[in-house]
Amino acid sequence: MTSSKPKILVTRRLPETIEARMATLFETDVNEADATLTAEDILLGLAGKDVLVSTITDRIDADLVARLPKSVRLIAQFGNGVDNIDLDAAWNAGLTVTNTPSVLTEDTADMAMALMLALPRRLVEGTQLLLQNRAWAGWSPTSMLGHRLRGKALGIIGMGRIGTAVAQRARAFGLNIHYFSRQQRPLAIETPLGATYWDDLDAMLSAVDIVSLHTPLTRDTANILSAERLSRMKKGSTVVNVSRPELIDEPALIAAIETGHLAGAALDVFDNRQGINPRLLALAEDCRVVLTGHMASATLEARLEMGETVIVNIRTFMDGHQPPHRILPDKLTARGAK
Repeated sequence: MTSSKPKILVTRRLPETIEARMATLFETDVNEADATLTAEDILLGLAGKDVLVSTITDRIDADLVARLPKSVRLIAQFGNGVDNIDLDAAWNAGLTVTNTPSVLTEDTADMAMALMLALPRRLVEGTQLLLQNRAWAGWSPTSMLGHRLRGKALGIIGMGRIGTAVAQRARAFGLNIHYFSRQQRPLAIETPLGATYWDDLDAMLSAVDIVSLHTPLTRDTANILSAERLSRMKKGSTVVNVSRPELIDEPALIAAIETGHLAGAALDVFDNRQGINPRLLALAEDCRVVLTGHMASATLEARLEMGETVIVNIRTFMDGHQPPHRILPDKLTARGAK
């Protein structure tokens, strides 16, 4: 007997409760190995399926889109970012793409703030000192001196939901808020934050002490912190990135820290396509860089909410309605397409 339930392929393991819910609602095939699938693996797993539940580790380019089985009508991304999906190719193929926005805002902002604190207050170095030297000599007035945040200028690139949440936290720590974004935010947002809008990114970079990236990866934002822009930053300033590694010219960032132009960086995302750059690891070992493994959204609460959002998107779509979190290509968004 043929099942009437939607048939879905889930490319990575999800929290048990989400997988159980999916198994109840859909005919679900989960990648039990939880390793990144190749294009051929995805195509094989999608045979006869209606929905691909993808993640940021799946490269869904134009070639893969063109080869998808005709039965597939929805790509339901488990995540906020969709730069791993060729949205133009998906649109031209008649596919609907959804994501899971909003649920990651607070957790990502928390991590950005934690990283912002970790570098100047030498948190990683202080932990390592105790673990590596069990015979700690104790406190002294000149030991482990760092720098305070209060009074420093924070420059936020991308003042959307997450950027605004970071600004709210940073304001509570006494940071002066500056931001560069496609559009100036309303006074109702700016005024409580004491935020200063810059329409010139280069000018902002030369005026702030900390730069925090909170913009999605697009054609316009790729390498937004280029080698030239990094050179414009104040000497001794720092970079925080919890967004996408492609926003920064990583070799140029490494060089700027090595030469002492920048004091350091705190990175939750970095280029790992061929392994972490040994020079970046050396800076981390020297405690001039803090590295965390793409953990900004890694809370159980966020993962559960992401899973529930995926389920809502699938059920709405399969019921014949437009899913609430549909993503359109940039060219259509600019024209106000529905």
